[in-house]
Amino acid sequence: MTRQHVLHVDNLSIQLPEGADRSHAIQGISLDVHKGEILCVIGESGSGKSVLSAAIMGDYAKGLRRGSGRIDFLGEDICALDEAALRKLRGNRIAMIFQEPMAALNPAIRIGHQVEEIFEIHAPELCADQRRERMLGLLASTHLPDPPRIADSYPHQLSGGQCQRVVIAMALAMNPDLLIADEPTTALDVTTQAQVLKLVRELRGRGQHGILFITHDFGVVAEIADRIAVMEGGRLVEIGERDQVLNAPNHPYTRKLIAAVPSLNPELHAPSPDGELALRIEHLTKTYRVGNQQVAALKDVSLNLPRGKTLAIVGESGSGKSTLVKAAIRLIESDSGHVWVGETDFLALQGNHLARNRRRFQMIFQDPYGSLNPRHRVGDIIARAAQLRGVDARQAWQEAGDLLEQVGLKRDALKRKPRQFSGGQRQRIGIARALAMRPEVLIADESVSALDVSVQKQVLELLASLQQQLDLSILFITHDLRVAAQISDHIAVMRQGEVVEYGTAQQVLGSPRHAYTQTLLAAAPGASASPDAKVCA
Repeated sequence: MTRQHVLHVDNLSIQLPEGADRSHAIQGISLDVHKGEILCVIGESGSGKSVLSAAIMGDYAKGLRRGSGRIDFLGEDICALDEAALRKLRGNRIAMIFQEPMAALNPAIRIGHQVEEIFEIHAPELCADQRRERMLGLLASTHLPDPPRIADSYPHQLSGGQCQRVVIAMALAMNPDLLIADEPTTALDVTTQAQVLKLVRELRGRGQHGILFITHDFGVVAEIADRIAVMEGGRLVEIGERDQVLNAPNHPYTRKLIAAVPSLNPELHAPSPDGELALRIEHLTKTYRVGNQQVAALKDVSLNLPRGKTLAIVGESGSGKSTLVKAAIRLIESDSGHVWVGETDFLALQGNHLARNRRRFQMIFQDPYGSLNPRHRVGDIIARAAQLRGVDARQAWQEAGDLLEQVGLKRDALKRKPRQFSGGQRQRIGIARALAMRPEVLIADESVSALDVSVQKQVLELLASLQQQLDLSILFITHDLRVAAQISDHIAVMRQGEVVEYGTAQQVLGSPRHAYTQTLLAAAPGASASPDAKVCA
């Protein structure tokens, strides 16, 4: 039996402004979304995924314009609608679930009122009591605990997963025919991500909605997709049933993307020589006062990082990963404990001694663009780090060029600004800046979570290569167990401020002892999908 299509995109092309790196943001796109199915659209940054979703909403970025094609939504051509008709459509019959829930919610308005505003706009015939009743029902339908309390809360009083459930509830308010989910799980930790994906599958199971799910995560695709559309450079290069695309991809680009997906099976690493430790964290504690309560963010944490090796710290949001790093490098002061870098107790240093030793720790940040000054040339950014180490300006500039070549960029990048580079290239620049300080311990804080799988693979391979060349010791913070499996020699699993499991990557991921570690592994996207899917390994 032929399923009813909710959306039919026919030969759609969106033109880019003159001077862009290509003529079209998307070109010749044709696809359908059926009622009761999830179509996952996957591709790297710049492939046209987000432009496609914006076009379906009738919302073109400045400088873009439709060249040709039709977007048929239940028999209505979206491209032919005026702005007034589009406003009636958006949030009503077509709804969007955004990537960053905190950015999608107004921080100054209580949750309940934000949900009720949708009824005020699209169902003005409802009275206040009816709006509240439907709002509470929506919050309950997305499995939020204690809907009246949630309704009376502000966004900052909820967790990231709860905020994303609120955004989903808002999208469902008018029972739309089409849901567009734009990277809705990218910013979430693995267990929260699993809960949101389960909710998306429930929505599909109700059979009321067609779901267009945009992502760059093949684990997520393996978990929820009915069909997959693969985009490259604005073109649709492959579309088909999930298992066919994942297990027998036809296009070389699809095969390249799948080959770049990190496996949950850890790489084998040589054992560390005894006694060679780059970093020792001993009995570190940190307590915050929240109102009249004491909250233990770190509870007697002890960890070792062998020299020239990588220790991955994994856990959910709020587990203490970031607090541990901040306390170790003294961005915040701990209550007690020791942090030994070689033979130096970093927590005991004061004044000039502390300033001189800070270069021994260097950070690679999660957002490569936000961590680079957009007004400065790349060469100045890197050379400044070398000058802080005591190198004169001329030598610092020379070192900056050498470091760019070492991370796989050309020397002519010295005179360009961060905006002129891709996300992966900017992350390489961030790595070069960190290396300019000649650190003993490199700290990577979710440094590949925002990158596409192929770019992610390149950065991980670069870090592994630099580690071998420079004998670097790396503390790698991540919520992605697949990434931890590929890069780490040892893994520490944190939960509520404690290390609940520590060992080699093979021990922790292959034979986890703690129930929490087992829960994290079971929640990894793709782990519960079809056993034939290659990305589930």
